[in-house]
Amino acid sequence: MKRIVLFIATNLAVMLVLSVVLSVLGIARPGDGGLQLGNLLAYSLVIGFTGAIISLLMSKPMAKWSTGARVIDTPRDSTEQWLVSTVQRLSQRAGIGMPDVAIYDGEPNAFATGAFKDSALVAVSTGLLQSMNRDEVEAVLGHEVAHVANGDMVTMTLIQGVVNTFVVFLARVVGYFVDQALSGRRDSSDYRPGIGYTITTVVCELLFGLLASIIVAWFSRQREFRADAGAASLLGSSVPMQHALMRLGGMQPGALPQDMAASGITGGGGWSAMFSTHPSMEERIAALQRLPH
Repeated sequence: MKRIVLFIATNLAVMLVLSVVLSVLGIARPGDGGLQLGNLLAYSLVIGFTGAIISLLMSKPMAKWSTGARVIDTPRDSTEQWLVSTVQRLSQRAGIGMPDVAIYDGEPNAFATGAFKDSALVAVSTGLLQSMNRDEVEAVLGHEVAHVANGDMVTMTLIQGVVNTFVVFLARVVGYFVDQALSGRRDSSDYRPGIGYTITTVVCELLFGLLASIIVAWFSRQREFRADAGAASLLGSSVPMQHALMRLGGMQPGALPQDMAASGITGGGGWSAMFSTHPSMEERIAALQRLPH
């Protein structure tokens, strides 16, 4: 519950501050002269990208806090030593700087996060370490290192920013025209937003946001395929990754905080396939089997 409340509160705070600042600047919504597309686009870009960029820059500390992950500064045992040395070896092969390596208590899962390739964070759960052999864990680590090497965190931030911008922009354009139609105005020189604008904008943001989440989820699923293939390349074979996915397919995956769900090694599916950030295990295994040996 603490993780969910923090996620919601952070986003609401960012939106509130931005809305107040942009309202003071006079570019928050249509005003004198009707629909001012230049101002509206500037507002939409700021709202669309600022939250996403702030989340990216805060991703490492937030991930550590929300999962309780402990970064391995000095390995306490042979398992931790193996984890650090394995991530170091994979990172060298991938051509990136050594990420922080962390362990957190929880059911089987793993994630990578961070704004920069050379200072990322790779974390695995105790459940994953306890339920997989080392070849399978190494494949999972390869998958996460591949995410970092592919720049997936930055890519998803840019995609999220773009779709957010379109959602904010289009919702207000539709709100303006609906409000004009309801009020019967034809002269926009003295236009002031009415209740029709407010209600329509809120409804459109919800609807467009739903469509945008489908687009973002599709991109996220494609990056999972690429990270699986990246792990196969780093390990020199797709077999360990296939075995790791088969193993994960028979487990109940550990839940990650809402703002990190797309970063995990596994995610939801079923009836919500369009909104899932991860393909099904069967699709991922089939894609690995098609890779050249």
